[in-house]
Amino acid sequence: MSEVEKDPFLSALGERLKLLRARRGLTRKALAQLAKVSERHVANVESGVGNASIQFLRQLCGVLNCSLAEMTGDETASTPDWLMIREILRGRNEEEMAHARTTLGELFESPASEVSRRQRLALIGLRGAGKSSLGRLLADQMQAPFIELSTLIEQLAGCGIAEIHSLYGQAAYRRYEQRALEEVIHHYPRVVIAMPGGIVSEPATFNFLLSHCYTVWLKASPEEHMSRVLAQGDRRPMSGNREAMDDLKRILESRAQFYSKADKTVDTSEMSQEASFASLVEQLRGILPSR
Repeated sequence: MSEVEKDPFLSALGERLKLLRARRGLTRKALAQLAKVSERHVANVESGVGNASIQFLRQLCGVLNCSLAEMTGDETASTPDWLMIREILRGRNEEEMAHARTTLGELFESPASEVSRRQRLALIGLRGAGKSSLGRLLADQMQAPFIELSTLIEQLAGCGIAEIHSLYGQAAYRRYEQRALEEVIHHYPRVVIAMPGGIVSEPATFNFLLSHCYTVWLKASPEEHMSRVLAQGDRRPMSGNREAMDDLKRILESRAQFYSKADKTVDTSEMSQEASFASLVEQLRGILPSR
């Protein structure tokens, strides 16, 4: 099937699959292995070729005037109230959706007070943005503890991040990630936290972070991310992946909308550590707790 003949629905499905895969930082090969399907099949779906059964379900949905979510049993289509809520939110702009999310959070959750939230500063973003180095400097200035959440995750699991993924899978890693964040929030009323880059992959954990911590997105260009990680001696971004830069750009693009929910954004591209820290402190003027 040529590009011209491709079904728009299957093409869009392929793009959504690539977006979800990138958001979780998975290569196509890794996704295929974890899902126990062939890499070729994943490639076909991503390229817009898809599968006949997808089109079959879509045809049924068209007749029944329902969504694929309803057909497949998605929770957000499981009851009349869910469906009516979805209809209320359909077509809303980003500002309206953000307001709805905040309102629902206040209604059903127990967010921290604004005063206590500003006592916990969380740095988010991809590897190489400066979360660890700038986080330590910030903690020193605040005279507060500095926590690398990835280190705490490894302590809770009793093994390294790679081992968690290989032995127990992504779902288990996300559970450890949520538990680690909850422990930090519970035990540290005043702290600076460097968050794993993929924290945005689990909406519940990310919501918890936003409601209990003042967040800063340390932003940089893909080229800057790559060069800094390589300069630190970490060859993983290039290991067995000739398209590492394309993958990195895709990951950053897929996560940017989530990262942008942070309270502040500091772009560290082409800046020294000293200049980046000065920019960070300036952005946090009036936010930084007094000593």
